[in-house]
Amino acid sequence: MTDITTLLEVGGPLAALGGGAAYARAQHPGIYWSTIGLPISTVRLLGSYSSVMEACGLAVAPSRLRVLAVKATTRREVRPVPPRRGIIRPTSTGLRLRLRLAPGQEPADVAASAERLRHAWGVHAVYVTTVKPGVVELRLVGFDVLRKVRMPRKSEGGFLKAPVALREDATPFVRDYRTIPHQLTLGATLSGKSMYLRHLIAGLARQRVALVGVDCKRGVELAPFASRLSALATDPEQAAELLPALVKEMEDRYDLIKARQGIAPDTPEEEITSDIWGLPESERPVPIVLFVDEVAELFLVATKKEEERRDEMVTQLIRLAQLGRAAGIYLEVCGQRFGAELGKGATMLRAQLTGRVCHRVNDEASAKMALGDIAPEAVMAACAIAPERPGLAVAGDTSGGWSRIRTPYLSLGDAAEICRDSAHLVPDVPSLKPFRPDAPARPVEKAAPAARPVPVTD
Repeated sequence: MTDITTLLEVGGPLAALGGGAAYARAQHPGIYWSTIGLPISTVRLLGSYSSVMEACGLAVAPSRLRVLAVKATTRREVRPVPPRRGIIRPTSTGLRLRLRLAPGQEPADVAASAERLRHAWGVHAVYVTTVKPGVVELRLVGFDVLRKVRMPRKSEGGFLKAPVALREDATPFVRDYRTIPHQLTLGATLSGKSMYLRHLIAGLARQRVALVGVDCKRGVELAPFASRLSALATDPEQAAELLPALVKEMEDRYDLIKARQGIAPDTPEEEITSDIWGLPESERPVPIVLFVDEVAELFLVATKKEEERRDEMVTQLIRLAQLGRAAGIYLEVCGQRFGAELGKGATMLRAQLTGRVCHRVNDEASAKMALGDIAPEAVMAACAIAPERPGLAVAGDTSGGWSRIRTPYLSLGDAAEICRDSAHLVPDVPSLKPFRPDAPARPVEKAAPAARPVPVTD
């Protein structure tokens, strides 16, 4: 009887501890990793590093000097030598360590064994990046960081940069317009495309940048940010007037570059290789970011007259995509589907959009439109996005690299509030003043009624 009582007394706290650990792992994976997962994975890595490297084929034969030294000092067997390991650096989401490759090895050898390393060390994923020739970094992620997205406190920012999502390797995905000037964002309804757009606008609202919107859904997506927008078109008719103004602004900026650099005024724009960033800061015009939501609405026509207007708008968009970067004009094109069936010029415009972000789509053909020219694996990854994970997307560019990302939740009210607080940063662009939207005034809170004086009586 005493033994049973003792077991109950000991087993109760152990059961509670195990239940608490299981609950933390399911509901608060970050806390579980910092308290339990990190020590366990570190012990596994230190205790099995040599054997795991040998099993993965990453260990190499020792040098002759090492063989002679081992045979002269000990009688133990000479075993293959694993890559030299650096210091293990814990993070809030995993571990990081660097490996010095042996002669004859390449980073692809380590990347091919990433899945084996994941299972051997009990982590969620292992990612390999090249630091410098002969040195790679292993980034071990302890849990699924895309299930509950929490952006790092120190996200890489800067001018014309906006951290908008989290990568699957726990690093922030930063939209950098200086590196990738134009981007195509595709996604079906309720896939998180609008959330991605909110983060972009909120990230750029605090910078000295002119934001221009084309939202042919009567402005339901971009109108809440009117206080920060320099121009807004809410239907194809207004877009047909706004796009020529942007093309004219681009041509004026080219004339400014010519005048500053002494280039002949009749030189074609295609032969100018410099940009506005070579101008003095006092003469440099502000960058312009053009957001086009539901780009298919600019292509769809019903009459002959609308077809002529469509061709003109598409031509202007292509010109902005081809020549706008040097003039400081950047494009962010969004839609549910963007293929050759939209009409003339669709494929040519898509080819100018270097960056690609594909959320959940309704068919494989839509994923191929965004990612087919990057990698077949990226297409399959986009088709595997579940509807239960809005905001999850596959991001890549024409260099061939791609990764999964997920945008954290940002309410429309919070994004609109950021734009209202940044309304004083709207730059003065004279050519866009006729298209400046009417921003609703901030509601004034009613003051509490003053208390009436009450006479003092006995």
